[in-house]
Amino acid sequence: MEESSGNVPNNNISEDKVEKLKERLDALSLGGDAKSGDKASNGLTPKDATSSTPPEERKKERSFWNTQPVSQLEDESSDDKFGPVDANTDVGRIRKRPYALPDAFEWVDVDVDDEADMSQLYTLLKENYVEDDDSLFRFDYKPEFLHWAMTPPGHKKEWHIGVRVKSSKRLVGYISGVPAKVKFCGTDVSAAEVNFLCVHKKLRFKRLAPVLIREVTRRVNLCGIWQAVYTGGTIIQKPVSSCTYWHRPLDIKKLVNAKFSAIGNRMTIARAQRLYRIPAEVDSISMRPMERRDAKAVLTLLTNYLPTYKLYPLYTLEDVEHYFLPKENIMYSYVLSKEDGTITDFISFYCLESAIIHNPKLGNLRAAYAYYNIATTIPYKALMNKALKYAHENGFEVFNALDMMNNQEIFKDLKFGDGDGCLHYYIYNWHTPSLKPYEIGIVMP
Repeated sequence: MEESSGNVPNNNISEDKVEKLKERLDALSLGGDAKSGDKASNGLTPKDATSSTPPEERKKERSFWNTQPVSQLEDESSDDKFGPVDANTDVGRIRKRPYALPDAFEWVDVDVDDEADMSQLYTLLKENYVEDDDSLFRFDYKPEFLHWAMTPPGHKKEWHIGVRVKSSKRLVGYISGVPAKVKFCGTDVSAAEVNFLCVHKKLRFKRLAPVLIREVTRRVNLCGIWQAVYTGGTIIQKPVSSCTYWHRPLDIKKLVNAKFSAIGNRMTIARAQRLYRIPAEVDSISMRPMERRDAKAVLTLLTNYLPTYKLYPLYTLEDVEHYFLPKENIMYSYVLSKEDGTITDFISFYCLESAIIHNPKLGNLRAAYAYYNIATTIPYKALMNKALKYAHENGFEVFNALDMMNNQEIFKDLKFGDGDGCLHYYIYNWHTPSLKPYEIGIVMP
């Protein structure tokens, strides 16, 4: 209880202060702070292609990475190195034929513009991609999202690589790459962003994952590109950085029912809903959805903001138009402008649903993931509160953010809870000093 300067109890505490005291007590009932409970740590980590891989197969995968031009875990001197691990850029030395597959399988270029191909890819990922350790949730990447993620300006069809059964033509393995310009600690690098490595659960003993990685590497190398950026939830080599996901409940009742979040014994759903209610003051900030006419201004914001980090993408106007323009159930972006129309602040987050495996009747878990958010005229806390508001209005049930860039500064005040899973950032064929999460400025949907 607050007291007056004379240590006499103040019986005229304002309603606002009473409400804040209630919130603090409610937070304690959640388990010590305002985070979403133990089960929040089971939130899925995007890009983890090995979450459902048996331990013995993971050991073999680490053996594979020991043969690759990457920073090795045991190399304590790698922080003192910078530049390519293998500096040979002679395309002529790269094999022209695809790597051999077991006799029952064949390579296929997955046409992301073809409805039938995308349907097969969607099914493969939905049934076999990232799943949490308790088999409660599995990512459900929609075909429209996959098409958006795989078709940035300059994308190459031959980098969408599948493995299928010869007899049935069923897709049982996949990996993709998209071209990207990236800044590594002050150096511009042409790279590939490699993503969506997936092998059918029943075939993981066939060692298809290393062959998929070799094949996408071969095809990328044939284009004169020798570096790649990728992420994962397990340690496969020495990571550039390791980031943690934080979760902010938007529909605590749904999250508890889905076993994504847990509340303490002294907490009720009604009190938890009050605790996570988004403050009304965010309504005073007037923003609007981004439009195509805003792309140049958003590019300027990104160009000025991202160099404050040590690993970040170099966007073009075409990239901004592709990645950031609003697309229902994919990308949500908003701008704040002055009276003269100048864009000053920017919000973006993307949609990624997860199937609730243990209770399909609940439908999918709808999660918003923080993308790039830039505040120049309002506090970052106010900007992200507005992002929470927009996410809630668009039917999202949880808002997720990595502890990268300047996100860490708002987690406590905005009642995010930390999960126990890490997202590790890796670079292929490049020595880079280890970076702190707040030095990372690249998000890979």
